[in-house]
Amino acid sequence: MKEATMRRSIYIEGFSHGQNPVPAASVIGNLLMTGAIFGADPATGKVVENVGEQCRLMFQNAERILSAAGGTFDDVLKMTFYSRAEVPRELINQQWIRVFPDPASRPARHVIVSDRLPASMSLQCDLFACIGERSAQSIV
Repeated sequence: MKEATMRRSIYIEGFSHGQNPVPAASVIGNLLMTGAIFGADPATGKVVENVGEQCRLMFQNAERILSAAGGTFDDVLKMTFYSRAEVPRELINQQWIRVFPDPASRPARHVIVSDRLPASMSLQCDLFACIGERSAQSIV
């Protein structure tokens, strides 16, 4: 395999997909794709019960994954959220605005309502990011 196309697995402390042999994210070149990111407390590795806290920790874990790969929320191109029907969209919006305060520089987003999440989870997300140098040039 060529050096430029080597895949690198990203793992972070206190976050895993249980017994499944799955990293938190995978990077090839400057492209990062995550698996499911959820509201696990990094100190215990367990999903917290409170849905607001799950949402806050989900974004915190996303930030930790990005950081472990050498990126930030500025590198995110799209996030997809999966939530139970009873989860207020406002919980996601509060964290969204906190990490993406500039309306002119927010990634694409999609929210899917699902009743197929693991029993302990009210919501989860995944993301796609392009990590590395940013061009000062705008596309017209």
